[in-house]
Amino acid sequence: MKAISAKGTEGLNLGAELIAADNSGAKIVKLVSVKKSKAKKAKQVAAKISDWVKVSVRKGEPDMKGKVFDAVIIRQKKPYRRLNGERIAFEDNAVAILKDDKGNPKGTRIKGPIAREVQERWGQVAKIASIVY
Repeated sequence: MKAISAKGTEGLNLGAELIAADNSGAKIVKLVSVKKSKAKKAKQVAAKISDWVKVSVRKGEPDMKGKVFDAVIIRQKKPYRRLNGERIAFEDNAVAILKDDKGNPKGTRIKGPIAREVQERWGQVAKIASIVY
């Protein structure tokens, strides 16, 4: 995975409920694991902006409920710092669900803004976003 140009602050623990901001059919998802993450012994991993995660669908279309998908964190409430010194925080915690390992999104549109750090790492997800902040 490509590095992002920000000092990401881990703001999402395992088990956190997130909004699925795309039109894939899921509404509320639960964070199950963080892919390609490293943690110290006996320390639980946490996710930050632009991380590749596994999520379980909690609310949404009946055929998607309970299924596990790959996703990308596109917004987080916890402030993180960009290299130019500004701090960025969003109103909610949101993900975009992926269809495959290459980073292609399952939906065709993302509601609300996404972080610029997501655009750097996940170009296909940024293409369907309305606003990049």
